[in-house]
Amino acid sequence: MNKKSLYWLLPSRSIVFILFFLTVAGLTHKHVEDISNIWSFSVSVINIFFILLLIYVSGKEGMSYKKLINYEKGKAKISQILIVSAIIIIIGMSGMFLAGILCFGSTMPSCSLLIISPIPGFLAIINVFLLPVSTTLAEDGLYLGCGVNAIKNKKASILIPAFFYALQHCFIPVLFDTRYVIYRFLSYLPCTIFICLYYEKKEDPLPVMVGHALLDVATVLEILAASLIPGFYESMCSMI
Repeated sequence: MNKKSLYWLLPSRSIVFILFFLTVAGLTHKHVEDISNIWSFSVSVINIFFILLLIYVSGKEGMSYKKLINYEKGKAKISQILIVSAIIIIIGMSGMFLAGILCFGSTMPSCSLLIISPIPGFLAIINVFLLPVSTTLAEDGLYLGCGVNAIKNKKASILIPAFFYALQHCFIPVLFDTRYVIYRFLSYLPCTIFICLYYEKKEDPLPVMVGHALLDVATVLEILAASLIPGFYESMCSMI
């Protein structure tokens, strides 16, 4: 991977998310906080852009997307996929709870409910199928394929992609609140370090991609429930 590509690719998702939410807020004459509930479907749309970008970039480097992420059919065993997926889910949930305690004194601060804010029902249904797959292909393709694989120094190849992998979540959605940004970053950093560490050692993306997708499935199912079941979101809010 060309190092010049690396310099702009790794921070690119964070930049795109910031520009997207600011643009939408400006066009609708609203504050970014008022459009936070659109984050999930917006991410799916942006994911498609990044998947196409990764296909283009890998093609420029003379390889396929599969080659970019070192995917080999049949390499990962089912037991390995299950174990790694379970670890990712545990680290992911633990990271969010711990970050909530450190930043807000609660495992589930009120801002965490932004992530499951209701959206129009038909969008919520579409996103159940679209978001988990597209997010995994876009994020893992970027931070593993263009990050871990492109950096020669072993420690840097884990820490730099993991940093930008966690950083992008600070702007999904965009809120101009320092504590919220720190909370989002700390929530995801343990998981992104594990994902990059595992991938650097095994050079097999499938186990971490499956675990990542399962975390996103849990999120979109909550959004679906909040969007279609009357009172669900309100009852979640009342628990905090």
